[in-house]
Amino acid sequence: MSSYTAPRSLLTPAGILTRQEAEEICKRALAVSPAQETRVSINSAARADTRFAVNQVTTSGENRDTSVTITAYVDGRASSVTTNRLDEASLAAAARQATEIAKLVPPNPERMPELGPQNYPPAKDRAITLPNPLERSLAAKKVTEMARSAGLVSTGFIECRVGATALANSKGLFAYDSSSAVTMTATVRTTDGTGSGWACSDGDTFDEIDAEHVAATAAEKARTSRNPVAVEPGRYVTILENTAVGNLVSSIAGAMQARAADEGRSFFSRQGGGNKLGMKVVDERVTLLSDPADSPRSAGGYDGDGMPVEKVVWIENGVVKNLNYDRFWAQKMGKEPTHSSGGGRGGGFGGGGTLRMMGGTSSIADMIRSTERGILVTRFWYIRGVDPRTLVSTGLTRDGTFLIENGKISHPAKNFRFNESPIFFLNNLEMLGPAIRINASEALGAGGSTIMPAIKVREFTFSSLSDAV
Repeated sequence: MSSYTAPRSLLTPAGILTRQEAEEICKRALAVSPAQETRVSINSAARADTRFAVNQVTTSGENRDTSVTITAYVDGRASSVTTNRLDEASLAAAARQATEIAKLVPPNPERMPELGPQNYPPAKDRAITLPNPLERSLAAKKVTEMARSAGLVSTGFIECRVGATALANSKGLFAYDSSSAVTMTATVRTTDGTGSGWACSDGDTFDEIDAEHVAATAAEKARTSRNPVAVEPGRYVTILENTAVGNLVSSIAGAMQARAADEGRSFFSRQGGGNKLGMKVVDERVTLLSDPADSPRSAGGYDGDGMPVEKVVWIENGVVKNLNYDRFWAQKMGKEPTHSSGGGRGGGFGGGGTLRMMGGTSSIADMIRSTERGILVTRFWYIRGVDPRTLVSTGLTRDGTFLIENGKISHPAKNFRFNESPIFFLNNLEMLGPAIRINASEALGAGGSTIMPAIKVREFTFSSLSDAV
């Protein structure tokens, strides 16, 4: 087959709303609303994807849509109606319907007043485009050809998303932001079905995707994980690769809601009342933050009420520095609200949230060399929460689990079920690697930016074996 590479000029247009188009729609929707107060939210998104299986491309598709949600406020009551018809008559019909429904629902005692105009940072000068089918297929080809030549079987998915969001209200607020994110994943297996390897590459644009790295990593893990041995479950020195760290550490950010902590419903609740602000909860080398500079959004994003997202350090040197206060709970508790994406996947075309754990300098090879006996984990799967008070979850290792003996990988290991909390293993931290952007695994879907190091911990609890590959 040809080694032809598509020129950048073949990129398809994104097909999402510009700032001017979004603002014009917001103005029309506000003008036709009969409600006392109105909020208009716009989500304009386009998506392109390519799937490959059994070493060949199987599907390729694109879609785009724009929806407008009109929220009407009447005497403390609120109702929302969504439409993807953008003509004035359709917007007016949605606004009338939202207003009539709002009159019928109970009032919301926790509703905060709409904000007025805000100051937003300037957008980054970045093209918001989608790669065309040829570019995506050429990236897939790098995986399929490497797998085929090695006698392996590859499957994978390339997902490209661009989007624009806007928020406006009858008090004069208008916010707009645009986003771009691309993820490529591949699972490569041995023909006898005993070995499996996985890898991903994630970025804001298609240029940032490293298909060769995905191909080489997944193929090598598949080859070396063939014919795994059973290792007795228990507590092991464990090296978690970057994606495995992100799979579990992301639950910390999701749990940092001030209200749940103050009401005694989370790990961040202090015994006897209050929360754990100012308390040391993990190893002093752990710093966890959300930073709009890491966001795939051009201008860093805004929160659900239209406030510009700000950098928030959640845990610094092991100490809880901030909890997530929404406007209602902040007012009730005499605090400032937190304007952050919260480390989650909130907003926009399916993402935009950020989460970064600061890293160190140790390589995974260094970690392996320093380990007398332990386990190396590529990633986790089928993760489910067990206890919100301790952040213990359960799940399975997947696509590359290895036994380490005398500073070397000695055998591929059968997969384990784990029962563990990131709080526990981050108190048993031994080594930290450089933080890199990871994504495209459970709880980390395309569209955000999650940046994690690989780590070595003294104890990690594997509770049973799994025959799954």
